[in-house]
Amino acid sequence: MTEGRRVAAIDKEARMALARVVTFEGVSKDRMEQMDREMRDGEPPEGFPQSELVVLHDPEADKSLVIIFFESEEDYRKGDEILSAMPADETPGRRTSVAKYDVATRMTS
Repeated sequence: MTEGRRVAAIDKEARMALARVVTFEGVSKDRMEQMDREMRDGEPPEGFPQSELVVLHDPEADKSLVIIFFESEEDYRKGDEILSAMPADETPGRRTSVAKYDVATRMTS
């Protein structure tokens, strides 16, 4: 066994985690810093299920990729409904795509 690495077990009987992956354009460094402060200081929207959030930013291209991990289909559905209804001024930039993925492997080291 390699120390320092953990791989989440995935078996057919375990609930499959899902990811909501959203791309944005027009995301300046200033806007990203503002969003970071707002997310850290604020609370999730009412009714939003427990999740994990990862935000990637390419300041040279003014693009951002937001990945939200949900533990179940029901959590994904609730989260997607809430996020899809958000006003444009509460998002990092102009939303260019939204996709749903099964999380095949999840690992920390």
